[in-house]
Amino acid sequence: MKFLFLKMHVIWRRFRHGLQARYEHHGEHGPQLEVLMRRADPDAAWHDRANWMIDVAEWVRHQPKVSLLDAEGWRRVKHQRVRAMLDWLDAHRDIRRHVQGCLQKTLREASGPELFSVTGLPHEPAFFTELTERAFKMVLPRHLSPSELPTLFAAMFPDPDDAEWLLELDQELQERLWKLAADDGISHTYWQQIEEALTYLTTVVVADGISPAFRQRLDPKIPLQATPFMALRREMEAYLRASPHDEGALRSARMLIAVCQAQTDRIYAHLDEYGVSVSLVYRIERMRAQLTRMGRLIDVRSATWREPETGRGAGRVQLLLADLIAAHHSRSSVRSLVRRSFALLARKMVERNADHREQAIARDAAGYRRVMRAGLLGGAVIAATALLKQSLSTLGVVHFVDGALASLNYAASFLLIAALGGVLATRQPAVTAPALASRMGDLDAEGMRDLIAESGRLLRSQSAGIFGNLLAVVPVTAALCALGWFALDRRPMSLEAARQSVASLSLVGPAPLYAALTGILLWLSSLAAGFADNWFALRRLREALAHQRRLVHALGASCSAWRR
Repeated sequence: MKFLFLKMHVIWRRFRHGLQARYEHHGEHGPQLEVLMRRADPDAAWHDRANWMIDVAEWVRHQPKVSLLDAEGWRRVKHQRVRAMLDWLDAHRDIRRHVQGCLQKTLREASGPELFSVTGLPHEPAFFTELTERAFKMVLPRHLSPSELPTLFAAMFPDPDDAEWLLELDQELQERLWKLAADDGISHTYWQQIEEALTYLTTVVVADGISPAFRQRLDPKIPLQATPFMALRREMEAYLRASPHDEGALRSARMLIAVCQAQTDRIYAHLDEYGVSVSLVYRIERMRAQLTRMGRLIDVRSATWREPETGRGAGRVQLLLADLIAAHHSRSSVRSLVRRSFALLARKMVERNADHREQAIARDAAGYRRVMRAGLLGGAVIAATALLKQSLSTLGVVHFVDGALASLNYAASFLLIAALGGVLATRQPAVTAPALASRMGDLDAEGMRDLIAESGRLLRSQSAGIFGNLLAVVPVTAALCALGWFALDRRPMSLEAARQSVASLSLVGPAPLYAALTGILLWLSSLAAGFADNWFALRRLREALAHQRRLVHALGASCSAWRR
């Protein structure tokens, strides 16, 4: 049993730490490299060579969980390991030939366009499809295949911090690594695959850019061939056909990428008018990421062909690889996808509600009086609502029916207050909070002053609404009770019921919890109203109802114009 337990412990450690545990007991680089580099076999199967490359990357980037070095110190250690590996291979020329042959054969057999056009980019057509794919990739084991170079790349650099130490490699180390891993044939193949990736990304961007969902939010009347996305396709084809030294084609391609990025900004600006959907936000974010990747690939292609002797091309490749690592880990995160996709949706809904709720904020003396009058009106309606609720509770029906009648009573009351332009103090925070949240985007010195001033105006508006409610609800309730007592000879409640109602409002009992729950429900109702308003704008129901033939015939043209 003890032997079985120890064996399971060893298997668990190997599973947790991978093959890196083989080299941890060595204190110097020499013995570790001796064991690791002699495993290189150009005649081995592709999976064995790929796993060996992963082990080499793990040796370079390995760091213990507990260490006295900071992040910068460990980046220097990784650079020292890379230099030590290259020096050791220079000192052992026979092993270097095997290592070089193993690396070059592995990279030559692997296909590369997906590395540049797919790695780190969302490529599913819909948000929930992408979300499902990421969730499955978190659970299922990765599959190494010569046709899936992005998987090998992700296995060699599984940590988002790998991009930082890779970016800090000096030019000498970059050139030595490139000579070890690639030759002229591999270089030519990968530059060709960069062009193929540019063609693929251009096709995907154009397909989204000329889709009805995008054109409706840009300019639906413009001819299809005159759109910037069709111009991008033409300019990119001209750039790829032209010589890499053609500065005019390069400038045109970069300019059209910038124009298409500006078009995505225009779509964002029109989301308030046409409504926000998770699918549309996802597609816009995907297009922006694809355009950014196209710019990176153009930089690599142009810098490598134009200035090979300066080493600028190697620096562009280094920047591209670091960008691929960061983008891959960003795409692998389900949380980042949900956060990016829903952040804009929430912000746009807040801004939309803020625009609709500006009238509930008192900005001057006239506005304060307006909110006060609205508070008086709301207090009068809520007084009648409270008395009606008390009358309904005396019917003696079952609790479910009693709760349903009370809910309908309050719902009708809130709708009546909104229709009459009144204000209810308990609903004011949920109504005016979006106006305050919309000013929390850029909190610089001027923005902070505006936020403080807006907070003061909101407090004054809340006070005006509360005072208006209190000034109206007490005399209106007393008047209605007196009317029922003297005119109908009926008391609103018995003396015992009145005492119980007063006792239930004690701060010691559950009243504070009920008040907090009421606030949550009011916030949820405001959120639901925002979703409903956004859904109406997304489906263009206002225009559809305004021009619906039967409604116009039944209600008249003047009513239809009022709805518009």
